[in-house]
Amino acid sequence: MRTQAWGGNLRCLVAGMLLVAGSAQAGQKQVGGVHMPVSLNLKGRTVELAHMELHKQLFFKVYVWSLYMEDRPRSTHEAINSNSVKRLHFHFLRNISRDQLVGSFRDGLEHSPALRRGPLANHLSIMLASLKDVQKGEDLVITYTPGVGLEVGGDASGGVFIPGKHFADALFSVWLDSHPIFPR
Repeated sequence: MRTQAWGGNLRCLVAGMLLVAGSAQAGQKQVGGVHMPVSLNLKGRTVELAHMELHKQLFFKVYVWSLYMEDRPRSTHEAINSNSVKRLHFHFLRNISRDQLVGSFRDGLEHSPALRRGPLANHLSIMLASLKDVQKGEDLVITYTPGVGLEVGGDASGGVFIPGKHFADALFSVWLDSHPIFPR
């Protein structure tokens, strides 16, 4: 009799623990062992997780990137041109030197002619100068806020602010063109 009562209590305890663990993960999505919230409140606005993806180099897991958007776009063009809060969040799964990080960004972003010269090239240099060595588990967060500009922060950056929308549009354009997640 006592064994049955103990077994019933144990089942209740295990079920309760599973319920608590499940509710802790309920508002999150997981990719590559990284958990990200499905929505965030940024500067009084709610942004939703639009995409999350693991990036590998050869067979090494390098980072998980997430895209948050205030308005759910129907196309890449709409995602880039919408004047709403957008965030790219990189969570690094390995140590990366500053030179590797800068080189990777430079290689990817210089596909845009607008980022190779003129004022946007200067903004790119400012952003790249803010980048630092990254340790496993650290983040780089790039957020565009309408009417304000682009903020680069997290552990992987010394923090920098670039006013206006033009540089943000160029950056998100290059990223979304090379990582197609919306219809064209």
